[in-house]
Amino acid sequence: MHDIRAIRENPAAYDAAWGRRGLSGLSAKVLALDEARRAKILASETATAEQNRASKEAGAAKARGDDAEFSRLRAFVTDKKAEIQSLTDEAAAEDKALRDLLMSLPNLPLDEVPTGPDESGNVEIHRWGSPRNFDFTPKEHFDIKGVVPGMDFATAAKLSGSRFVVLKGAVTRVHRALAQLMLDTHVEEHGLTETWTPVLVKEDAMYGTNQLPKFAEDSYQTTNGWWLIPTSEVTLTNSVAGDILDENQLPIRMTAHTQCFRSEAGSSGKDTTGMLRQHQFEKVEMVTICTPETALAEHDRMTNCAQAILEKLGLPYRTIVLCTGDMGFGAQKTHDLEVWLPGQQKYREISSVSTCGTFQARRMNARYRAPGAKPEFLATLNGSGLAVGRCLIAVLENGQQADGSVDLPVALHPYLGGKTRIAADGILA
Repeated sequence: MHDIRAIRENPAAYDAAWGRRGLSGLSAKVLALDEARRAKILASETATAEQNRASKEAGAAKARGDDAEFSRLRAFVTDKKAEIQSLTDEAAAEDKALRDLLMSLPNLPLDEVPTGPDESGNVEIHRWGSPRNFDFTPKEHFDIKGVVPGMDFATAAKLSGSRFVVLKGAVTRVHRALAQLMLDTHVEEHGLTETWTPVLVKEDAMYGTNQLPKFAEDSYQTTNGWWLIPTSEVTLTNSVAGDILDENQLPIRMTAHTQCFRSEAGSSGKDTTGMLRQHQFEKVEMVTICTPETALAEHDRMTNCAQAILEKLGLPYRTIVLCTGDMGFGAQKTHDLEVWLPGQQKYREISSVSTCGTFQARRMNARYRAPGAKPEFLATLNGSGLAVGRCLIAVLENGQQADGSVDLPVALHPYLGGKTRIAADGILA
């Protein structure tokens, strides 16, 4: 959420930044609501002062026995009380309208973020590995002979409908091994604190990390008001909501492996086959809580943590900076990692690492205090480290062999009891 005082002081800067996101005229809407709210508050304060003055004068009139003046002032006080209540209600309505508007406005991109209308404006900044040269036409993950027995879409559709999968046997074990590798690497090599969190959260938590109000249709809500998390960014980041931390507690770097849930409301017709885009999936998430001054360095650090997993697995990838038109609602700057999928002959997103500055902290009222200083808002960052299902797809497609078997990355062998491949009959061997 944005600081209304900062918008008042420099609306042109906000309009210029929002303009890079393709939005216009926002500061005028914000300031009009703010002016109306402040006018109602001033009118209420003025009326209250008049009421208080009249009350004192009524007391004096009664003391001197001036019944007529006392009656007049008492009627005036009664009228003012009704007026104050009306103005207070109107001010509260204006305040809610302003807060709702501020909650619906995206973060400001950093100056270094490339300007562009959509993904065509993204800029590649790093590439690792080379796509393998196959002596046969590589298949997509769901068509690989050794994978077919372990990826059951028909049963999932019977149980839950489209965009679900039931994993079995060797494929399930590789999926589990990937999550374990990610957690172990982030904890033991990258210094993140492993965390286990709920997957059901209160509405305030979804507002805190800007899933609400804008993206309500992309998430699932239970009948008693809980929301299913789209990622553990929600729980990890909101763990400091309402807190004032000591500066020496920072940075806080966390990781969690959770189930995640998304309705994919805006993805009709996209990636309808296979398990690339599912309603239920698993992610190993990374979240950092730090000072605003260190956020960009933490962003690069977090990006390196995600890249390290792909390099351990020997998966070719590229890193891109998202342009203003493709960047997420709450981000100031985003790095996307895209892994090479031979079955599609293209790079596909497997991690998105974003720095949000103080945007989420303002929504959560999460602050820190330096020694001898007043509390300031924290900076928050989040990123996938990685999306487990998409990583599974990449491992299967890049490791596939002509006979339908799959050679598995060396880094996974210790997690598979020394097994090194999925045979063409679907057995871990």
